[in-house]
Amino acid sequence: MRADVRMLGALLGQVLREYGGEGLFEDVERLRTATIQAYTDESSDAFERAVEIADSFTVERADEVARAFTAYFHLVNLAEEHQRVRVLRERAGRPGREDAADTVAAAFSRLRDEVGEEEARRRLSALRFHPVFTAHPTEARRRAVSSSIRRLAALLVQHDAASTGGAEEHRARRRMLEEIDTLWRTAPLRAEKPAPADEVRTVMSVFDETLFTTVPHVYRRIDDELRGEESGSSAPLAPAFVRIGSWVGGDRDGNPFVTATVTREAAAIAADHVLRGLERAFERIGRTLTLDAGDTPPSDELMRLWAGLSEDDPAAAAEIAKRSPDEPHRRVLLLLARRIAATRQGEDHGYAGPDDLLADLRVVQESLRAAGALRHAFGGVQHLVWQVETYGFHLAELEVRQHSQVHARALAELEAGGALSAETEEVLEVFRAIADIQRERGPRAAGRYVVSFTRSAEDLVNVHRLARRAFPDGGGPVLDVVPLFETFADLQAAPGILAEVVTHPEFASRLAQTGRRLEVMLGYSDSSKDVGPVAANLALYEAQAEIARWARDSGIELTLFHGRGGALGRGGGPANSAILAQPPHSVDGRFKLTEQGEVIFARYGEPAIAMRHIDQVAAATLLASSPEVERRTSEAAARFADVAAAMDAASRERFFSLVRADGFAPWFATVTPLEEIGLLALGSRPARRGLSVESLEDLRAIPWVFAWTQARINLAGWFGLGTALEAVGDEEVLRAAYRDWPLLHTMIDNVAMSLAKTDLRIARRYLDLGDRPELAALVLEELELTRTWVIRLTGGSELLEDKPVLQRAVKMRSPYVDALSLLQLRALRGLRAAAADETAPTPPDLQRLLLLSVSGVAAGLQNTG
Repeated sequence: MRADVRMLGALLGQVLREYGGEGLFEDVERLRTATIQAYTDESSDAFERAVEIADSFTVERADEVARAFTAYFHLVNLAEEHQRVRVLRERAGRPGREDAADTVAAAFSRLRDEVGEEEARRRLSALRFHPVFTAHPTEARRRAVSSSIRRLAALLVQHDAASTGGAEEHRARRRMLEEIDTLWRTAPLRAEKPAPADEVRTVMSVFDETLFTTVPHVYRRIDDELRGEESGSSAPLAPAFVRIGSWVGGDRDGNPFVTATVTREAAAIAADHVLRGLERAFERIGRTLTLDAGDTPPSDELMRLWAGLSEDDPAAAAEIAKRSPDEPHRRVLLLLARRIAATRQGEDHGYAGPDDLLADLRVVQESLRAAGALRHAFGGVQHLVWQVETYGFHLAELEVRQHSQVHARALAELEAGGALSAETEEVLEVFRAIADIQRERGPRAAGRYVVSFTRSAEDLVNVHRLARRAFPDGGGPVLDVVPLFETFADLQAAPGILAEVVTHPEFASRLAQTGRRLEVMLGYSDSSKDVGPVAANLALYEAQAEIARWARDSGIELTLFHGRGGALGRGGGPANSAILAQPPHSVDGRFKLTEQGEVIFARYGEPAIAMRHIDQVAAATLLASSPEVERRTSEAAARFADVAAAMDAASRERFFSLVRADGFAPWFATVTPLEEIGLLALGSRPARRGLSVESLEDLRAIPWVFAWTQARINLAGWFGLGTALEAVGDEEVLRAAYRDWPLLHTMIDNVAMSLAKTDLRIARRYLDLGDRPELAALVLEELELTRTWVIRLTGGSELLEDKPVLQRAVKMRSPYVDALSLLQLRALRGLRAAAADETAPTPPDLQRLLLLSVSGVAAGLQNTG
């Protein structure tokens, strides 16, 4: 990896020289050298020298230097990803590999030891992992930049495969140089915000390039590990346990650009992608089934299927029969591909739904099995079965989300009579859009309706009332209404609200239809902004425990839907360790969460990494409900209840002393690039619910976290933890809690990573932009206290000493991030000075420099909020 970084860095240096001459290259090197020295030797004057260098550049030169460091981070990120893939592939070929402990196969083996073979198989068959992709604006990188990086990734693979010093190596380097030049010359900032349809197409690229083909390979690898040589010769043990959801084109909470028309378009785009993918997959497998009827005789059912398909599409049947005269299985599979194409094109002989296609595919599979062609029945054909089971005809289950207050306003208007506002008309049209999507693509294609800011059972019942208004004569959509509890108060009220709403006739009816299944969503972002990260984490744990307890007592099969972001302040961090820290019975083999922005591409953009991530999360989901894990979690929660209570009270008081101080919100907007972040064209969704920064109430959680991250303080992820630990005080007790209590262990480890990415000297300079020294002192005091306690509990003399690989990665990046932070500070000071002069316009060159640095810092820290 070091060799890759050196090579890519050298190629970038060559591009900089070719573009801007030695002067540009030397300016970049001057700042780089100074920040590295400042990072490694805090006692020297190198930091002040780095500040002077950053301030000495013209704005135009600072712009170029910021772009150079940003490009460097894109290349470093690429090299790290390439190394991960390299290591994963090396491990995959070794017996007893290091990562085998957190695989589904290992989890199944451990579960079997605890509960027996039959129960372990039952739990495996019910396993469900359900990531939901959202369009939350947390991806600071342009899609054009991402595409350039993907092309570079392919060239790195070619470079690896080439012989040293050979023509292929030279060719790969030359093409990498060309691609890095493209990366350099590609505008790093979007000219305008993407429309919702653009966001849909961006997410579709993940399906096209990785997920559609990767997920069946995950199932196959699990089955290989579970069954060894038997895998592929009989029915698999591994179920199709992945379901993909999407809010892209469905989430209209606070986003006026997502309309019913957009929702219909999002569903249509997704359906087109999956049907094209299925058509290609069926054709590919079909072409390989050159099995002669003499050796592999078709079943009577297969021949009846062929006759029916031929009758529906005689021209295609005649063409295929001519090419495959004695290959009945091949003929049927190729004709199924034609029927999928007819479905996509809306022709009369297309499929009514995915269940019909799956039934036809089972006929092919059973015919092959009966003929003794087991490797074909449970090889390529099984991959097709898995794809249809996972994706249907919709690809991603489109979910609608809307704010409870919008529903209340619409109902009030409808009940008052008279002309309806555009907002209310739109609310009703959304239900009609859902019904249309279900009719065209099946009930799985849409139907979940998430109600944000659920504060009463009435908020949930209102959805059904509005659906009846949209369809006064009946025939409305099938709806699964999902409450979203976000604030601290809402989390506490959740069990009571749920107990009330399930008695409502429409909820009771739907529970009966689904086998008493219910989904409940928990918001990590707003609760953290509401009471601070420590109290929010504890409140979320308690809410999950109470909801799970209520569900078990009520005979309800509960799925908790975790509204997590990528950054620590929004519930981020390693998902598998978070799953194993959940309360007993709150997982039960089902894990659903939101995946946002840069996280989507980081976890699912590369096939080997996507396979590893899905395997890890599924393993934790399966293992979380094992008796041993549930016992450990339950006992730890009881044993350390007094510690939790002390931490909760102390952290909340400390957090409130900061955010409830007079004038905190405008001070926060001054000492961070909060306002400027709103100018980044990250997504179609507005960054604030209102226009004012006089209060945090209307500020979305994403800019709250993003702004603190950019200021190198990361406050949203740790503030109050130091005070919480100090309030407990007993280091021996806290060490025991860190060792034995999964919730605290995960919290401390995540905070250690977050703190390692802070920089005290740079943080001070951001805080100096404000005129509230007492607030700045409070932040810095808590930062130092938290850092001290985290090091004491994790051991060693510095952060991440117990995680040397992660520590090395952070240390390698930090000086380069520092360079961008100094350029950002330089721009921010200029913008603040201009803002103080009401007659002076905002300098556009400084604004651009700031936005460039924001994008670069996001690439360097790999956290955008």
